[in-house]
Amino acid sequence: MKFLDQVKIYCRSGNGGGGAVSFRREKYIEYGGPDGGDGGKGGDVWIEAVEGLNTLIDYRYSQHFKAETGGHGMGRNRHGANGADAVLRVPVGTQVLDEDKETLLHDLDKAGMRVRLLKGGNGGFGNAYFKGPVNQAPMHANPGQEGEERWIWLRLKLIADVGLVGLPNAGKSTFLAASSAAKPKIADYPFTTLTPNLGVVDLSEGERFVLADIPGLIEGASEGAGIGTRFLGHVERTAVLVHLVDGTQEDVAGAWRTVRTELEAYGEELADKPELLALNKVDALDEETREAKRAELAEASGEEVRICSGVSGEGVTELLRQAWRLVRVRRGEAAEEEAEPRTDEGWSP
Repeated sequence: MKFLDQVKIYCRSGNGGGGAVSFRREKYIEYGGPDGGDGGKGGDVWIEAVEGLNTLIDYRYSQHFKAETGGHGMGRNRHGANGADAVLRVPVGTQVLDEDKETLLHDLDKAGMRVRLLKGGNGGFGNAYFKGPVNQAPMHANPGQEGEERWIWLRLKLIADVGLVGLPNAGKSTFLAASSAAKPKIADYPFTTLTPNLGVVDLSEGERFVLADIPGLIEGASEGAGIGTRFLGHVERTAVLVHLVDGTQEDVAGAWRTVRTELEAYGEELADKPELLALNKVDALDEETREAKRAELAEASGEEVRICSGVSGEGVTELLRQAWRLVRVRRGEAAEEEAEPRTDEGWSP
């Protein structure tokens, strides 16, 4: 299934049905009077977040959505039926933006959320509604109200607990494949990953979270270079970032600075999220080289640098467990002390 995370669509609610002008005419019944029924209400346009979807591809080829018009009133005081609603089903994490693509209207960040985008027009009154002691034979009825219409943007921001960031070919897709059942495309050329990939990490019964692999950033991405920062919106909702640096390249410190610069330029507090820094692809390095690059990266970042390899699996589980601890802290399910790895030194039964 092709990934699509933003689309522009047209929505229109239904018009209200018109009221009827009718008079009762039956044999042996005099003074029948008006009996025109009211029109039915036009259908509303709703949007609902449902589970099981992770793309907006359904709205790629069908971009116009209209609710039904209400039925018209009829004689014998028969009211028109209400028009059927139009319901847009979208993935959890979808945002509704105005036509300017900037004004946020709704944020559907929980499964089951349902919001009315447009209200259908009310049905018109039939002439039976207007009868009274003064006007006993009204000859007019109301037309139904017009529905509403507007163009909107749907923008998907995937719901993930941990996001993988790094330069192209930093090994993010390999890391995702090694830590979950996801099967992203893996190749030895830049920009292999063109769309975000999701995987569920299942370390144990109580350690389960969603990991998102975000396409690589390059210098100038915030200004549109490469594939830009379009997909960074998918890590806005994450609790923790795992920053992978390719250990086989010459300037590991420069690679870290490039990504950090783009995160800060993007804004949305991405640069303030808890970050786990890891030197990846260490299976291709000898002990002396990996320690030298680890020290270089630690000096440049001022953070603890972890060692991992998506190919050999070295350090992957430990890094994921540390990320899970930070996720629990951000959720308020654990204290900050629990985010630190426990040591059993000095303790004996």
